[in-house]
Amino acid sequence: MTDYDFLADALAPDRVSVDEYARAEHAGDWGSRPEDEVEPDVVVWPTTTDEVAAVLAAASDRGIPVTPYAAGTGLEGNAVPAHAGISMDLTRMDDVLDVRPEDHQIDVQPGVLGSTVDERAADHGLFFPPLPSSGDISTVGGMIATDASGMQTVKYGEVADWVLELEAVLADGTVITAGSKAAKTSAGYNLADLLVGSEGTLAVVTRATLELAGRPEQIRGGRAVFADLADAGAAIADAVQSGVDVAKIELMGRRAVEVANAYVGTDLPDRPMVFLEFHADHGIEEEIEFCRTVFAAHDPIEFELAEQAEMGELWQLRRDMAYALDEWDPEMRQLHPGDVTVPMSSFPDIIRFARERADDAGLFMACYGHAGDGNLHYEILVDPDDAAAVERGEAVYTAVVERAIEMGGTATGEHGVGLGKREFLPEEHGAGGVRAMQAVKDALDPDGILNPGKIFPDGE
Repeated sequence: MTDYDFLADALAPDRVSVDEYARAEHAGDWGSRPEDEVEPDVVVWPTTTDEVAAVLAAASDRGIPVTPYAAGTGLEGNAVPAHAGISMDLTRMDDVLDVRPEDHQIDVQPGVLGSTVDERAADHGLFFPPLPSSGDISTVGGMIATDASGMQTVKYGEVADWVLELEAVLADGTVITAGSKAAKTSAGYNLADLLVGSEGTLAVVTRATLELAGRPEQIRGGRAVFADLADAGAAIADAVQSGVDVAKIELMGRRAVEVANAYVGTDLPDRPMVFLEFHADHGIEEEIEFCRTVFAAHDPIEFELAEQAEMGELWQLRRDMAYALDEWDPEMRQLHPGDVTVPMSSFPDIIRFARERADDAGLFMACYGHAGDGNLHYEILVDPDDAAAVERGEAVYTAVVERAIEMGGTATGEHGVGLGKREFLPEEHGAGGVRAMQAVKDALDPDGILNPGKIFPDGE
């Protein structure tokens, strides 16, 4: 057993724990399977950049793995301490350091919740556009680690598009600043973009400067109901390709609606549907009519606008999908969180492919997602004690990922690679691409102590 007494030189005793409960709590995250969870040897809670640097420097000297941990809401086992060692919980670094409304900027520590960013921005008539659906329980550090995105990505982009400057600590304890607070820079390598999405394998982010946007004067929302999933997917693709200026365009397949109705107690039509929201400072009605016209070519059963309160309920229903699926059937288990993204023209095809494969295998699959950017979530539920069903489910899950990559898409649109998507990295990026990534990892973390076991396939 490694001696962790050296941590006393970096942190106060009440921020270092080998308690069994603390270790078990940090063994996995929301999406990790029980068989993949690993208890760390020790959990630490730094509160300053200097403390993060001190822990990393000492761990690097001793070759001890360090896995950053945020709110534990990851879906691919991103925060599982696969090689044990230290779980570095950053949730106590939760200060909003500065808000500069004149620059549309906010400085935060990594443990700040996404919803807190939005609340502080709202005091100045601003908001944080890429906030993911889990923003009320996810931290900024976690969002940066996976390059998260949300329902408004179709209009505003993903988290990477709103990160200006990062302070981060390398594996040996070196503190660096990546990016700048200026609107643009061409000074050297873009280290900020390199760190975003790296899942804590290259450095630990300790401060972020995020860009904010002005709140739109006009917000309208509604829904469209379709006879089948293919029509809904085709309507979404047509709307995006036609240039409809939509802020949210979310898909809910028939089974996803069924699950959500049961969880929330709503009575939405038992049909595939698309939830929509439009943002503008003027002319919003014209944009809505443009969308209605585009959708009309795909035979919607209905296209209706909603009052703001009703739209709030619809968006909450969409945000609750993960909880709804967990409680749908206590004897069923989700296999893996499907998170493929394809070019917009291929979106109807990937929906059709996933649906047909699941139906042919006799499996229950709920489809939903951030459809406006070609992001499909598909959740396969199986009885874990039915080995044949599990095998069929694994085959369908893999087939959809591989088909998405063949279409020029990606195995993961917003959840990151973590433990769950490592096997698909060579298929998506090629052996040369994986070697290039490994070279970057080796340069910044030569001893491989930062979140080992993630992103790269076994053996890399």
